[in-house]
Amino acid sequence: MTARTVPARPSAEDTLRPLPWRRMAGVTWRQHRITLAGVAVLLGALAVWLWVTGTPLHHASAAAAACHPASSPACQNLEATFDASATSNVMSNKGPGGVLLQLVPALIGAFAGAPVLARELETGTFRYAWTQGFGRWRWALAKLVLLGVVLAAATAAFGCLVSWYFQPYSSTGHQAPGLFENSPFANLFGLREVTFPAWTLAAFAIGALAGMLIRRVVPAIVATLAVYAGLAFATAGFLREHYLTPLATTGTFNPGTSTAWVIGQWSAKDGRFAFAGNPPDSLINQFCSSLPPEKAAGPDGFTQCLAQHGYVQWTSYQPASRFWPFQWIEGGWLLVLSALLIAVTIWLVRRRAA
Repeated sequence: MTARTVPARPSAEDTLRPLPWRRMAGVTWRQHRITLAGVAVLLGALAVWLWVTGTPLHHASAAAAACHPASSPACQNLEATFDASATSNVMSNKGPGGVLLQLVPALIGAFAGAPVLARELETGTFRYAWTQGFGRWRWALAKLVLLGVVLAAATAAFGCLVSWYFQPYSSTGHQAPGLFENSPFANLFGLREVTFPAWTLAAFAIGALAGMLIRRVVPAIVATLAVYAGLAFATAGFLREHYLTPLATTGTFNPGTSTAWVIGQWSAKDGRFAFAGNPPDSLINQFCSSLPPEKAAGPDGFTQCLAQHGYVQWTSYQPASRFWPFQWIEGGWLLVLSALLIAVTIWLVRRRAA
């Protein structure tokens, strides 16, 4: 072996060493500081709005609670003032405030998550970024984890403010029409301090994966919004009510005066299913046609009438005491889903280089 054929032996100084993780934190901040600033401005503006509109409600609730005796005209006026404020509240599920807040996780996920990888792939800068000493998979992991943690922390703080906003209703047992919709489970359930960061993180992970798959920013944003909407609809409409086995009870149960989440009502006779919901006209005409109008107009008029003929009303429901267990269950599976989506995204970064 001659001097020309001897393989070069790199010295310790020439060996390529991975860059430290703290360097990537600075790179992530410089690349995404405008996006993070936009998220901060959005959440800050909404926080100021919640504080301005929520402070009078807290004052009205405190004044009504401190008034004694409760049956006095002055106390009744304070109670009526609080109820009127709650009824006209724009923060109901279907009010403009509630709709706006429910869009926040989707917007953050779409506009902060989708461009993370899609912009690099669309513009071609990944050919430079992925060849640096940090490594492509470490580059993707650092950016996704750092941005996800920051977004989750910010939305968790905002979720605490949302819970503060609704504290007068939950602490005093008020059920303002259109606000709680008779159950705290329906009162913007996904915007509390547990579920809000979980939904935001899930939307961010969906956006990152969509950007990696589609490799175009705008289509990835649209796909993120569509997938998030489908997931949110399926969770609220089908999945959430099955987190724990619903309880069932018989007899009079008026959902309008309860804080429980009513899943369904049905009637049975001789241990067998008879009908669901309101009784059919055939049974009313057969057994309750002679019922006085003032009794028939009540919520339990036909129920009591049919009970005399062997029909037993059943109600399945989730009690209000399960609110926080449901919060942690939903937050837990969303966190697992987000971790899986981020893992798949990083795997694609390693496997699909070009």
